Amino acid sequence: MAPVTSATTVMAGTTVDRTGTGTDAVGGHGDPRYVLRTATTSDLGGARAVMLDTVYRDLKSGYVPRWHADIIDPETAYLRPERCTLLVVEHRGEIVATGAVRDRGPQAPPNPQGVADRFPSGTTAQLCRIYVRPDHRRHGLARQLVRELGEFAARAGGYTALYLHTDPAVPGAEPFWRSLAREVCDERTLPGGGQGIVHFELPMPVLDASGTPAQ
Repeated sequence: MAPVTSATTVMAGTTVDRTGTGTDAVGGHGDPRYVLRTATTSDLGGARAVMLDTVYRDLKSGYVPRWHADIIDPETAYLRPERCTLLVVEHRGEIVATGAVRDRGPQAPPNPQGVADRFPSGTTAQLCRIYVRPDHRRHGLARQLVRELGEFAARAGGYTALYLHTDPAVPGAEPFWRSLAREVCDERTLPGGGQGIVHFELPMPVLDASGTPAQ
């Protein structure tokens, strides 16, 4: 699994890029630091807690085995496969945010056939589980996770598309993704409303020969 290879410090609106050692330090308001890094097995309990809290509190679905098996066993889903990853953000020893890449596209059903055809497994990097605890939102953590996950997918090789879907019923989710990605399908416009979710495609980052974003 490829590690995070760059580090960015964000303090008081100023961004400074520097060569890193596998972590990103993302400053919040004031002195406390948020450290973004590739998850290890010791992080899985904290990551699982963030994910489960989100599906119960924000998504209102609770744990559904056919949808959330990766939450219960993130090691198999994200740590073992070479072209998948799980990133975490740590704050004062606690995992407060997660984000992952899985190496399969949306399946039909339940997703529209046209979306599944456009994003086939194997060549699609699906961004998922980009969750931030409520007390730690509005620090740029989700945006930083998206950037690092996109760069991971570009470095992994073989991926031609970055895909994700979101539930617009979650406060703030739809405008956040619309600020970063292009809508592919809004199921609310389909006959019957589908699942009510919105599918997006993100631009694949362009990296230079060293594996860092091209300027």
